[in-house]
Amino acid sequence: MARVSLSLDIDRTPRGPLFLAIAEAITRDITRGRLTPGARLPGTRALARELGVHRNTVDAAYQELLTQGWLHSEPARGTFVAKDLPQGMVVSPVVPVREESAEVRPALAFTDGAPDLRLVPNKALARGFRRALLSPAFRAGADYGDARGTLALRQALAAYLASDRGVVADPARMLIARGSQMALFLAAKAAIEPGQVIAVEEPGYPLAWEAFRAAGAGIHGVPVDAGGLSVSALEAALVSDPRIAAVYVTPHHQYPTTVTMGAARRLQLLELAQRHGITLIEDDYDHEYRFEGRPVLPLATRAPAELPLIYVGSLSKLLSPGIRLGYAVAPEPLLTRMATARAAIDRQGDAALEAALAELIREGELGRHARKARRVYRIRRDLLAAALSQELGMRAAFDLPAGGLALWLRSESAKAEVWAEYAGRAGLTLLPGTRFALQAPAPQAFRLGYAALDEAQILRAVRIFARSWPG
Repeated sequence: MARVSLSLDIDRTPRGPLFLAIAEAITRDITRGRLTPGARLPGTRALARELGVHRNTVDAAYQELLTQGWLHSEPARGTFVAKDLPQGMVVSPVVPVREESAEVRPALAFTDGAPDLRLVPNKALARGFRRALLSPAFRAGADYGDARGTLALRQALAAYLASDRGVVADPARMLIARGSQMALFLAAKAAIEPGQVIAVEEPGYPLAWEAFRAAGAGIHGVPVDAGGLSVSALEAALVSDPRIAAVYVTPHHQYPTTVTMGAARRLQLLELAQRHGITLIEDDYDHEYRFEGRPVLPLATRAPAELPLIYVGSLSKLLSPGIRLGYAVAPEPLLTRMATARAAIDRQGDAALEAALAELIREGELGRHARKARRVYRIRRDLLAAALSQELGMRAAFDLPAGGLALWLRSESAKAEVWAEYAGRAGLTLLPGTRFALQAPAPQAFRLGYAALDEAQILRAVRIFARSWPG
């Protein structure tokens, strides 16, 4: 099909990023029938030259429209208007929304860091499911299997972790779980005895605390600073509370503050754990999402062989929370205890899902999805940061995270809980610092998970947030 020459009517007024104005102009031409389903669009370089803008601006507009389903791309062929849009279809284009009416307040939420379900490679996943269900190997072995998970997925994950994260993982020392929540529960069951305690970051991840409590562990909060978990505070806690047998950390992007633990502190933590004979539980929940530089390698890559370390990860943040698949890598004695505990509550995982995801990893589909998602989420992170700076000014502060799917905003002018209540009345759900605190006083801050919102939703959410300020 011939490539369409675009003469776009772009609104260049400063009400939002230029790439959104370009996206709006393209969707407007689609809805009025000027661009028909299947029409081929100019390349990003050609359109950028025609519009007199940077190529990255056009690429950002195309990426947003690909995400929203207005366009689709074909390798080596180009970018096209989606064929499943009826000609002349009239829908709301992707544009920043103006003033919300008092009667209609769309429900928006800054999540804790959930991904955008619209990006899930559903077709590739469906193909993997179909092949798994129809394969002779699946039908022949459609009985109870290994409590550690299917060997095919453990082998694929081991190769993926080695190449992507530098984690040397023997498939025999890996366990597949129904999400990282189960993996954390099993880690606690394996690492502690009744009456023992796990040290956790504070502020930190409440669902991990619940998993540890369910496993019979006590919880001891250790403060977090600008470098992540305070090792000096942890050492003091180990001296004052001999019941502490393990420590739970999120060093890559600390949950919820998003800070990255530096190399020096990582080495201090490893040395301290080894000296006191405690188990480290490392939760590397969003390793794929690093926007500046290469991802920092996990603690698991530097841990001495004799140090008991349980490395926990998840594919839910990369794909969808509905795809319940987490994993753990641990020394043999700990892994055996985890597998025994898993077999008692859930004899094995979802063999078809595990086989389908193994295929996604082997064929490189998971890596391609991760690269695409990183591009989209980086654009959204930058847009959120710019909008917050413009709308909130000095009323709040934040540090631009190097990665992850959320931003930690510190409230310096109002109580976070009150602000969240006002925003909720206006149609915006917020997660204030009280959600992440073991005890008072809670941090006056918000975790703003932005990945599940498109660009127009981000701008609308920030406007509601700013107008809800209780100061």
